[in-house]
Amino acid sequence: MAKELKDLTKRAENYSQWYNELVVKADLAEQSAVRGCMVIKPYGYAIWEKMQQQLDRMFKETGHVNAYFPLLIPKSFLSKEADHVEGFAKECAVVTHYRLKNDPEGRGVVVDPEAKLEEELIIRPTSETIIWNTYRNWIKSYRDLPILCNQWANVFRWEMRTRMFLRTAEFLWQEGHTAHATKEEAMEEAVKMLNVYADFAERYMAVPVIKGVKSANERFAGALETYTIEAMMQDGKALQSGTSHFLGQNFAKAFDVKFINRNNELEYVWATSWGVSTRLMGALIMTHSDDNGLVLPPHLAPIQVVIIPIYKSAEQLDEINRRVAPMVEKFRNMGISVKYDNADNKRPGFKFADYELKGVPVRLALGARDLENGTIELMRRDTLEKETLPIEGIEEHVKALLEEIQTNIYRKALALRESKTTTADTYEEFKEKIEQGGFILAHWDGTPETEEKIKEETKATIRCIPLDGDKTPGKCMVTGRPSAQRVIFARNY
Repeated sequence: MAKELKDLTKRAENYSQWYNELVVKADLAEQSAVRGCMVIKPYGYAIWEKMQQQLDRMFKETGHVNAYFPLLIPKSFLSKEADHVEGFAKECAVVTHYRLKNDPEGRGVVVDPEAKLEEELIIRPTSETIIWNTYRNWIKSYRDLPILCNQWANVFRWEMRTRMFLRTAEFLWQEGHTAHATKEEAMEEAVKMLNVYADFAERYMAVPVIKGVKSANERFAGALETYTIEAMMQDGKALQSGTSHFLGQNFAKAFDVKFINRNNELEYVWATSWGVSTRLMGALIMTHSDDNGLVLPPHLAPIQVVIIPIYKSAEQLDEINRRVAPMVEKFRNMGISVKYDNADNKRPGFKFADYELKGVPVRLALGARDLENGTIELMRRDTLEKETLPIEGIEEHVKALLEEIQTNIYRKALALRESKTTTADTYEEFKEKIEQGGFILAHWDGTPETEEKIKEETKATIRCIPLDGDKTPGKCMVTGRPSAQRVIFARNY
């Protein structure tokens, strides 16, 4: 077994340390020289690319198009929407000067005091302000609507406590920004994109999610309503995995974006925004992986099948190469990403451990004796089960197996979530259960004061007010006041 696999901390010993080690040992990312930022390594970026490509297809299928807006935002733009600036003010990185110079006193390079910007610029924490300032020039009439734009970009938020993929100062994401003629259209858009995210999470990431609405305290800054998908990690903590916001007319009013409607009347545009980020990488790791390393869903794995030859001589390797070549071609023609690792730089045992650590869904091993017998050894990463199969027809078998693995890891994650989801009817019961982790369904009176009290005393937040499920009214577990339905509480990342 490879040394790095032996050294991987067990989840039961220290879940947080297990996660941090796995990100590095599986070659997903590493810390950078800039505080709070990470380097996404090629293998990690390949997974993100698969996510990006699939989401991009789904966005385009729903009528959206990609655009790109500036990284730098005039500071005055943020002050135009009061709730928005208040929500992001503490996280903003500000550009004040545009030039450096050599210090005449020999202290190296310094900021040139004569190069101070007339207006300071913000490195985008999100793009609502710069985009709505642009939309003002694009929208004049109802005929110009809707605008359904998305951008793939990076953003910067000055986070104090960072963890790779889950919370970093700079991260990659997509942000959709749409403009509509009516409130109903905008609200329909916000819900539609929530459903796109949920569909992606469950069908491609194999991560079960709960769709819901955020409480007023947890809403996006500047939104009238925030929809969310919430996932449960193996340690019972929640991870907000995607959000979609109904912005009403707030940003249209802030940037004076009006249009002439069908009745020839002037009114403000209705807006949404929605986004997911490289945080999804963290969700993928923490939902499925085990003490042996990553477990990747086949739909997002950069390498779905790896083939490793086992040989003692160059002649044996040549023979295996000839047998594997048509197999590789057939896999690729079937749309399956395959790697044949016949590099003579590592022993087969090291390769086995390395691909296991990296979560490759299916491993095939072929030796001289297998060639004689017409067999091949297969190992599936999700269960670590091995079996010896005929080489003939192995491609069709693997194709079916990849779908079986995809389904199996989703069911496993769903079973874990169900086992860690409970109800609480009293505050004392809630305090006991929250220490055990998981989702707790409890009644809440709908007030920010009660929500804040629970957060301060238990470190649990309202993850969402579920859109589906039990809508039975009851009494708040804290105050005894009426509650419309149970909401989901959890500690979170």
